[in-house]
Amino acid sequence: MPAGGVPAAARPGRPLRVSVNLSGRQLAQPGLVDEVRHALEEPGLAPGTLALELTETEMMHDTEASIAQLRALKALDVGIAIDDFGTGYSSLGYLQRFPIDILKVAKEFVDGLAEGPDDSIMARAIVALSLNLRLRTVAEGIEVEERAQRLRQLGSQPGQGYLFGRPLPAEAMTARLLADALVAHRAAHRPAWATLPSMTEGAST
Repeated sequence: MPAGGVPAAARPGRPLRVSVNLSGRQLAQPGLVDEVRHALEEPGLAPGTLALELTETEMMHDTEASIAQLRALKALDVGIAIDDFGTGYSSLGYLQRFPIDILKVAKEFVDGLAEGPDDSIMARAIVALSLNLRLRTVAEGIEVEERAQRLRQLGSQPGQGYLFGRPLPAEAMTARLLADALVAHRAAHRPAWATLPSMTEGAST
């Protein structure tokens, strides 16, 4: 979807945030920051509407260069997420140095949740680490409500997966966002009398 592909009407109240996967090769490109700045400025996107996702391994190719590049992106108010955290290689010492906002829990760890008292140790550890570092946690591949509830109990907001929706083409996603925005708008502007019980409610016939 192009940067300006979602109309403003589909983003009531708070801006829609879009996450984009970034490869290690793209992270190393000298012109990346200017390219991202242009992508934000051209459609007039609000600050904080874009998040870039990289894996641990991609960040660790050249750690010092990666840190410098990520800090420059953060100066644009771009969110930074580590994708599939726990499946790659990274040093916890470097984790504190990377200017990241989000740890994404890999689906293979989420799949073990809500399966008894010894459910996914890795998922619980990642959520606890994220909370201690004051980062957001986004769980991947949530397919059943029981896992979403377990994540809430652990202190993580449920993230993404078929439980919430399946991938859609740009046109279908725009239509869905507009429909959701219309429902939210009507609910916010519903007259007070519409929420009152009917005077005849409960009356005998």
